[in-house]
Amino acid sequence: MTSLETIRDLYRAMREKDDAAVHALCAEDIVWQQSAGFPGGSTWHGPASVIENVFRANSRRWTGFAFTEEEMMEFGDRVTVLGHYSGTSPATGKSMRVAVAHVYDLKEGKVTRFRMYADTHPMWQAMTADA
Repeated sequence: MTSLETIRDLYRAMREKDDAAVHALCAEDIVWQQSAGFPGGSTWHGPASVIENVFRANSRRWTGFAFTEEEMMEFGDRVTVLGHYSGTSPATGKSMRVAVAHVYDLKEGKVTRFRMYADTHPMWQAMTADA
């Protein structure tokens, strides 16, 4: 499987909430780095931590949270994905759409590191009630 195929499979597993596949595609010592300004953003270690603190947390924080891939580029053991997040804040009823880039590093067919770069301002606007 190529690095690009691995990342495509990872997105499928995330969308389908296939935790076993996420574990299989990620190294046990994966480092998952979210933008500092991302709601709940931090650095997470290990697939179980990523599933709970990223995937499940986004589902609790947003109604219909999704990442849509727009362009994928493979550079050997590195894959960069451009796309956008979307969802609706249950607290305010406001929707957001956020431009984002994901950068994955792989080793021996497993994801070892994820870095996210996002314009988080629209997320915070959606989460904030009008004054």
